Amino acid sequence: MGDLSLWMEGAGVLAGAGGIGYAKFRAPRLYWATVGLPATIGRFTFTYRSTMDVCGLTVQPSGLRAFMSRRIARSEVQPIPPKIRRVRGTSTGLRVTLRLPAGMEPADLSAASERLRHAWGVHAVHVIPTKPGYVELRMTGYDVLRRVRMPKNAAPHDLVVPVALWDDGTAYMRNYREIPHALTLGANYSGKSMYQRSLIKGLAQLPVALVGVDCKRGVEQSRYAPRLSALATNPDDAATLIDVLVAEMEDRFDLLAKHGASDIWELPAKLRPAAVVVLIDEIAELFLIASKKDEDRRERIVTGLIRLAQLSRAVGIYLEICGQRFGSELGKGATMLRAQLTGRVVHRVNDKQTAEMGLADVAPESVPVACTIPADRPGQAVAADASGGWGRIRTPLVSVEETVAICRQFAHLIPGLPALEPFRPAVRPVAPVMVVPPKPTAAPAIP
Repeated sequence: MGDLSLWMEGAGVLAGAGGIGYAKFRAPRLYWATVGLPATIGRFTFTYRSTMDVCGLTVQPSGLRAFMSRRIARSEVQPIPPKIRRVRGTSTGLRVTLRLPAGMEPADLSAASERLRHAWGVHAVHVIPTKPGYVELRMTGYDVLRRVRMPKNAAPHDLVVPVALWDDGTAYMRNYREIPHALTLGANYSGKSMYQRSLIKGLAQLPVALVGVDCKRGVEQSRYAPRLSALATNPDDAATLIDVLVAEMEDRFDLLAKHGASDIWELPAKLRPAAVVVLIDEIAELFLIASKKDEDRRERIVTGLIRLAQLSRAVGIYLEICGQRFGSELGKGATMLRAQLTGRVVHRVNDKQTAEMGLADVAPESVPVACTIPADRPGQAVAADASGGWGRIRTPLVSVEETVAICRQFAHLIPGLPALEPFRPAVRPVAPVMVVPPKPTAAPAIP
């Protein structure tokens, strides 16, 4: 009987170890919540002071504190690490709020983030300044970009759309009020279309006008026609549509001047025109020309886009430009337009020059990271903006059917803009699904 119980205990231990190992790779959130988080909190608590000391993240105490230690406490004067103000566990990692001592800055912790990651056994450590004198260490217990799961509280609102997931476990929000125009670059099968699909899914749920420019005969954007206010599927229609958008911009500036407002958000709600987001699928198709007779059309398009990029933020017209490359080889006006696009998202690219086109002028240190995105990680990208901040993101898997269903569900949110009515795409009716009930089979005759 004793041998049997011993065997059962051993089998239980092996089954538990196997379950933990299975959860670590197949259910990382479950493993982190049950095993990883308690172990990391214990390791962080018992090794915090020594880790900060060996990483050079301590400062000498003030004269008064040194005097108190020597004369009153009769102890050796110890260097001071940042004070722990708050420790909070999350479903993806650990958040620690630190109060920096005098003489230390957030860059000191950022430079030592790789050493802190190995010391505490976590996947990554991100240093986020929250307010003067305080930083937040965002530790991730596992690779959150391997299988993307968006936070449950991430929902579109007020021109803010959750599009992807940062590598610290928070949602990457596309905020058009803060970053009005953006550029997305990426090679084939890099996840660029998935990023745009996720963006359309979020924008479709807001009362904004979506304008599509897809010169590949609309193969990408025509399926979202139920929610589009306008769609151009060839360069000629795109040139006309951009002219209409420029005229709409000028009319809105007249409205602002009439009411003494600096942008549309200062207008009363009943007078405020709807925001417009222009989604350009492949920017190169608007720049390239096949013959000399197309030069005039190209000049119209480029001039109109540059004017929109320079002026349209105040009137609520925003540009979302995608492409595989966007450099000076496209011709006159390409670099000038690119300089007006504040937000940058670069997926996997075919060469270093393409990554430099998108990131070198805003976050040069992120160019090598964009060049090392693996091919088996579609949707992973480097996101940056003109402030110099950057990080890794990955778009969740969003199916075409799901996005089309969202577009049909929120088709009633299309705002009334008479200038865009001639470009409104035709909506294909949904064919009803015929459900044929199965016919009962006859029972075999019994001889």
